Amino acid sequence: MGIRRIGKHLLEHNWRVRRIFPPEVLTTIERTIKAGEATHAGQVRFVVEGALDGKPLFRDQPARERALDIFSQLRIWDTAHNNGVLIYLLLADRDVEIIADRGIDAKVGRAGWEKICKAMEADFKAGNFGGGVVRGIEAVSRQLAAHFPKAGGGKNELPDAPVVM
Repeated sequence: MGIRRIGKHLLEHNWRVRRIFPPEVLTTIERTIKAGEATHAGQVRFVVEGALDGKPLFRDQPARERALDIFSQLRIWDTAHNNGVLIYLLLADRDVEIIADRGIDAKVGRAGWEKICKAMEADFKAGNFGGGVVRGIEAVSRQLAAHFPKAGGGKNELPDAPVVM
């Protein structure tokens, strides 16, 4: 456990998340998810967490492990075609993780998801958080549309609204 990481997480405040992701940006993210899901049969969720606290922080939980926990908590794995995707941003670490259910993950693979993450992180480094998230969601939606194209009405299995933790 690094003291530097603990310090970053303890100093990261919820007001910063609200400043970077105000209601209008969250609405744009939700609309982007909804528009993407009109093109494919997958399910996309976006979660932003300002910082870890308590047990996750003091046991030095990596962002990927935290994303796996959230993937499970939000039941993203519980979709009919095993094609749910979580885009998780841990703001204090400037780390974005994509966790995909086995149906879509088998088709895109770790390298495909990592490419999307790197592009998003480049936007974040430039201070373009909203645009980076939108482009990331669009990239994930293109993958889902390629492998799970929309066939008929289909139901929306998961909420489209972003989650701020």
